[in-house]
Amino acid sequence: MQELLPKAKKEFNKLQKRLRRQTGQAIADFDMIQQGDKIMVCLSGGKDSYTLLHLLTGLQKSAPVEFELVAVNLDQKQPGFPEEILPAYLEKLGVAYHILEKDTYSIVKEKVPEGKTTCGLCSRLRRGTLYGFAEEIGATKIALGHHRDDLLETLFLNLFFAGSIKSMPPKLLSDDHKNILIRPMAYCKEKDIAEFAELMEFPIIPCNLCGSQDNLQRQVIKEMLNDWDKRFPGRIETLFNALQNVAPSQLADTRIFDFQGLEAKRESSLADRIQLVDQLATEL
Repeated sequence: MQELLPKAKKEFNKLQKRLRRQTGQAIADFDMIQQGDKIMVCLSGGKDSYTLLHLLTGLQKSAPVEFELVAVNLDQKQPGFPEEILPAYLEKLGVAYHILEKDTYSIVKEKVPEGKTTCGLCSRLRRGTLYGFAEEIGATKIALGHHRDDLLETLFLNLFFAGSIKSMPPKLLSDDHKNILIRPMAYCKEKDIAEFAELMEFPIIPCNLCGSQDNLQRQVIKEMLNDWDKRFPGRIETLFNALQNVAPSQLADTRIFDFQGLEAKRESSLADRIQLVDQLATEL
């Protein structure tokens, strides 16, 4: 970490405390970590996953429960990937780790036409490999570095392009019910994470597969939200609050609210009121 002047050091400490507090709050709110958990921290080499690992190792020392951390990186065999960076960093940090090698890069380049978005297939291949390895090492949780901005961007991506209202939940049971995913930084802002990673001088490894693509839908959504944040202070906070303030009866999904049963509910409520009136009349 770079040397900071006293004023800058004070601001750094405030930033680190804020990230730790928000991470700890998310862990508590969603009951992410229990006694004896073995948590597999997915480390990509980007700012988010480095920050996640740093925060979890810090919280591990003061948490009311004991849990184990294992960092796991998937080397997807992208040309020019600096294989030595993560092992050297993790060795210095003293965190247990595994480097998985699987050439998903070639599969993605072969299957996805030139100019098309690679993120979908790449993430599916990566997810399958990591899920399987979590079972292999007996991990009880898989920790991902998604933050508040990721959750909001995913909400709008699904709203605009998939016709659904859903996002990335802070805690998720996988479809096969074998893995539980946690996103401890769900309350953290991306700009705070970016500033923290820069000050910590994490050895960032850029993605030259998806990160280099232009005009990704997620990037368009990101720019929209950043514009809103500048023009309408507080709007992003309000949007995030909406993720935690859902009213199924005010939407139109018959799978999550019993619209057909409203008549029966009304009759039942009316009968209850009549019964209450009769009871009160009897008592008088």
